[in-house]
Amino acid sequence: MKKNIIFFDVDGTLVDVRPSQEYVPASTIKAIQETRKKGNLCFLCTGRSLPEIFDHILDIRFDGIIGAGGGFVLIGDKMLYHNKVSDADVKRVVDFFEENHYDYYLESNGGLFASKHLIPRLEYITYGDLENDENAKKMKKEKPSHFINSLKEGYSMYRSDVNKICFLENPNIPFSTIKENFDDAFQVIHCTVPSFGEDSGELSVAGVNKASAIQAVINHLKIDINNTYAFGDGLNDIDMLQFVHHGVAVGNAKQGLKDIADEICEDIADNGIYNTMKKHSLI
Repeated sequence: MKKNIIFFDVDGTLVDVRPSQEYVPASTIKAIQETRKKGNLCFLCTGRSLPEIFDHILDIRFDGIIGAGGGFVLIGDKMLYHNKVSDADVKRVVDFFEENHYDYYLESNGGLFASKHLIPRLEYITYGDLENDENAKKMKKEKPSHFINSLKEGYSMYRSDVNKICFLENPNIPFSTIKENFDDAFQVIHCTVPSFGEDSGELSVAGVNKASAIQAVINHLKIDINNTYAFGDGLNDIDMLQFVHHGVAVGNAKQGLKDIADEICEDIADNGIYNTMKKHSLI
């Protein structure tokens, strides 16, 4: 039997991030476990760094991880490569964000480091008014956000282990200003979590992307490009879906991704990934 490899974006694809507490649909878990039993390989292909790949994701079991939007590749427990932001570029971004009152966080494989006012803002976005709304307090207690609980406060933001820098929108500064200031050294893209705001975004190392990481993986594992599949939902998945042999946009994907996909499946909450993998005899 030929060995296929399937790449899964995380936010909005593998994981439903629309509820306050993210989850992986049971049918998606079943599809991944069944296809691996057949001898196929499953890789995460995500903008997240390792601290954001929580146990409820890892417990599904994957053959490898492309993280930080292609910034690093893990095959099993071995790092194939790891590209980090230079110290000088970290400093100039942090200086700009601090001077212009941005809420932001630094992603590294050693932790997610939050700026001073980020967590209260994220809690308001996620739960509501924790001071005055009993329902908001109840939501935080009963369905706490994995992401917010993983953030670290009070650390120096001038770090040497940064994979990416993510920011929440500043209503006084357009997204285009970030691109103009930093696209010499970074790939600047919009955030893939809708609740963070349209002008929120992330900065990753220039030249790093999901497609180049997939190329490195299949070259290393000697897998034919014709045996590659990918599922995504955001515009940062365009290069991934265009590179693999069969790129699938999930039903809840952005229209721009649907426009270039080989196939559009149902919403992830409606068994879209499972049904598509079954259709293609991957399970």
